[in-house]
Amino acid sequence: MTRITEQPSLYRDLEKKSIEELTASINTEDKKVALAVEKVLPELNALIHAVVNKLKAGGRLFYLGAGSGGRLSVLDAIELPTTYGVSPDMVQVVLAGGVEHLVEALEDKEDNADEGWEQLLQRNISPADIVIGITASGSTPFVVEALRQCRLHQITTACITSNPETAVASHADYPVEVITGPEFISGSTRMKCATAQKMIFDIISTTTMIQLGRVKDNRMVHVKLINVKITDRAVKILMEQSGITDYELAKTILLQHGSVQAALDSL
Repeated sequence: MTRITEQPSLYRDLEKKSIEELTASINTEDKKVALAVEKVLPELNALIHAVVNKLKAGGRLFYLGAGSGGRLSVLDAIELPTTYGVSPDMVQVVLAGGVEHLVEALEDKEDNADEGWEQLLQRNISPADIVIGITASGSTPFVVEALRQCRLHQITTACITSNPETAVASHADYPVEVITGPEFISGSTRMKCATAQKMIFDIISTTTMIQLGRVKDNRMVHVKLINVKITDRAVKILMEQSGITDYELAKTILLQHGSVQAALDSL
């Protein structure tokens, strides 16, 4: 297996460079990420079709990861109930060391080959669900063994990795290998690899939620009314979509029904 993520940086003597030189070089590397993601869109599309089909049938999506990628998947999942009004159970995260220890960066936990599958069992994982393993290296024991167990139990699997021909991909029905090249700091996959992962999470969750009918036109019509800013946005969406011109009337109707879509349905 070629470990591209461990190859030396293309840049040398970083400690001798100016701030301007460093930021320009980092930006140059960051520009490569979107192009790398573009190359794997066919694989991503196949994965998203599988995710949508599972969720439409009542299944769940599990992100399973460690390190920067796992933590970024938490950020993606926690936004979905508010933005799209879906159940927190629909998209869940299994994180090495536990989501409750997110800010502790327990990197040693990624070597525990049994914990990932144990956490999935605690959540009553079944063939109705789909699991996406996240590991830049493609060899993280926490992720690899959990995906191996999933396939043994006829559970659909996928992976997001930054190396070709990895152990994790061998256990994935839908492998996504996004090759971003050597990192600016050799081996620091919190940089380009993590940026690619964040972009991919955005693509997966946003496209899925649109396909599930949680967006109308380009508006968040199922957004939860959790604060003044969001409520004001929702009132304006309702006015736009319904033709109501009285702000206070629109707000009253919105609050009565709890979401823009529910208010539109009532009208």
